[in-house]
Amino acid sequence: MDIYDKIKRLFGWGPKTEPARPATTPAPATGGTDSAAPERRSKPRVNARPGTRMLVIDDSATIVALLARMLRQNEYTVLEAEDAETGLEIARTQQPELIFLDIVLPGMDGFAALRQLRRDPFTRDIPVIMISGNEQATEQFYVHRIGADDFMKKPFSRAEVFARIERLLDANSVPKRLPAMPQAADDAATPA
Repeated sequence: MDIYDKIKRLFGWGPKTEPARPATTPAPATGGTDSAAPERRSKPRVNARPGTRMLVIDDSATIVALLARMLRQNEYTVLEAEDAETGLEIARTQQPELIFLDIVLPGMDGFAALRQLRRDPFTRDIPVIMISGNEQATEQFYVHRIGADDFMKKPFSRAEVFARIERLLDANSVPKRLPAMPQAADDAATPA
C-alpha cells in the first residue's frame, strides 16, 4: 500500500462501501471484557437528514477540504469560511444548522467567535462543535463553559466526526443544542 492509499484510507476517501464480513466470522477475542468495538459496528449510525446545512470555519484549507468532503458524502450542504469574521457573517445570513469552529484562527479567535454566536439572537441556538489541535484539557473545559456543544481534537477520524454530529441530533434528525450544564453557585456570581 503506497502513501497515497494510506492517506485516502485514513481520511475515508476510499470506496463508499466496506467489504461485507461473512456472517460466520466470529468477533475477535479480546481476552477481557471490552466489547465496545463489536457493539459500535453493529449499531447503525444515525445521520442528520440530507441537505442539513453545516458551516466549517477553519483557516486550514486541508481541514476545510477534509470535513467538507466527509459531510458532502453524506449529502449535507457545506458552507465554508477561512476566518471567524467571514464565518460569523455566513452564520447570520445563511443560518447553518451546525457549525464546526476552529479555536486558532487569524484575527478573531474561535472563543471570541463563539461568544458572538451565542450573543446574537439569529445564531445563538445553532449547535457548535469546536475543533483544535491543542491537547490541553483546560481548553476543552473552557469551550463547554462558554457555550460550545462539543469539542473535537485534531487529527480526527471520520467516525468521530459523525459520532459528534449524531450526539447533537433530535428525534427528527436535526442538530440541536445540548441543554446547558448547571454551574456552581460561585461560578454564577463571577462576572463574565
